[in-house]
Amino acid sequence: FGFRLDLKEIASLIETGAYAREVRRIARAIRLTMALRRKLKTSVVSAFLNFALTPGSEAHSRLSSYLPKDDHEMEVDTATSVVQAPVKHSLPELEIFSYLLVLIFLIDQKRYSEAKACSSASIARLKNINRRTVDVLASRLYFYYSLSYEHTGDLAEIRGNLLALHQIATLRHDELGQETLLNLLLRNYLHYNLYDQAEKLRSKAPRFEAHSNQQFCRYLFYLGKIRTIQLEYTDAKESLLQAARKAPIAALCFRIQCTKWAVIVRLLLGEIPERTVFMQKGMETALRPYFELTNAVRIGDLELFKSVAEKFSETFSLDRTQNLIVRLRHNVIRTGLRNISISYSRISLTDVAKKLRLDSPNPVADAESIVSKAIRDGAIDATIDHAKGWMVSKETGDIYSTNEPQMAFNSRIAFCLNMHNEAVRALRFPPNSHKEKEIAEKRRERQQQEQELAKHIAEEDDDEF
Repeated sequence: FGFRLDLKEIASLIETGAYAREVRRIARAIRLTMALRRKLKTSVVSAFLNFALTPGSEAHSRLSSYLPKDDHEMEVDTATSVVQAPVKHSLPELEIFSYLLVLIFLIDQKRYSEAKACSSASIARLKNINRRTVDVLASRLYFYYSLSYEHTGDLAEIRGNLLALHQIATLRHDELGQETLLNLLLRNYLHYNLYDQAEKLRSKAPRFEAHSNQQFCRYLFYLGKIRTIQLEYTDAKESLLQAARKAPIAALCFRIQCTKWAVIVRLLLGEIPERTVFMQKGMETALRPYFELTNAVRIGDLELFKSVAEKFSETFSLDRTQNLIVRLRHNVIRTGLRNISISYSRISLTDVAKKLRLDSPNPVADAESIVSKAIRDGAIDATIDHAKGWMVSKETGDIYSTNEPQMAFNSRIAFCLNMHNEAVRALRFPPNSHKEKEIAEKRRERQQQEQELAKHIAEEDDDEF
């Protein structure tokens, strides 16, 4: 009974927000609904539909048809009788909220075919409503609309519809809807590995200030994945780390995915992530394959790298990082070569090939080309004696005599300044907080003083004449 009263309170909150045109009340109603979603039952949802919608109306009949009929009729009758005489509403906000409530219930019950039909009907209804108080509810409906089709493997079917909805949201200046639909389109493209199309859409989409932290985190994650595939590792690392840092603590799976991709990108950049990255609370088991992969890259052991890649190939395939790990092979060879150049002042190319465990038909020639490329790229400071088949390493100088410490210090300062600027931009102040409104009594007193002063000045002028 208390739960049904909670749903009635949420409906009252939506009604108040709709009449007062306060979007924050609608957003609060959605948060309260998400907190109660685990308690949803067929009887409760049916009773709420009888309360919020007119029985026999088109919306009521359609939404009632999506609900499962396997519950006991007695329970439904009891639930209906608990709610007193239903108050009839004609607000679009309540109708759209009813669609959202039924859709969430169907997805939680894993009734994805009914969820697809319900979400499609809700999207068709949304196209005819242009109210700012509906935008918050619409953004949630867009998300569950895409999720219901993703569960059935039919994401490609709704891509054109999502593009049309994004165009409508842009014309209506619905920035929250644009933000949500852009992320859903990026997810749609990336699901089918269409990275070029995703980047074209992202680059041409209208720019606006982020309204939802969750949507902004998703956007940063998708941007990081696109940048990674496009070999722009520095930008990808920044986006992925920022997404993991801004994500809510409760979004553990999302932060794990961000961390996995960030680890791969850092390895591709030649960096070795700290051990603390893999020891974060709740992430140890999920990040274990990437920890062993990082260890193989750090050592520069090509055989160990191959064994780890084969051992966790199923995990890497599920994470869609298999192709990126193939790129890491060159980094493993380069790391091993760097360790060799530090350890030996002079070593034959035959021994280099053996230590790197190159399994090619002509390992010496391959070792020579690998060393040449590493010298050209500045990975090692050495020379090749082609006549004698040697690699001669130069003496390691004092790193503090170079600009490396200054560059590292400068990058840390830039990171701190960037974080400070973002924190300042995120500050919110109530409107006109610096302007104190005068009390009516004080205003009358001030006006009276001004009148007396004007009268006094006029009397002085008369005395002078």
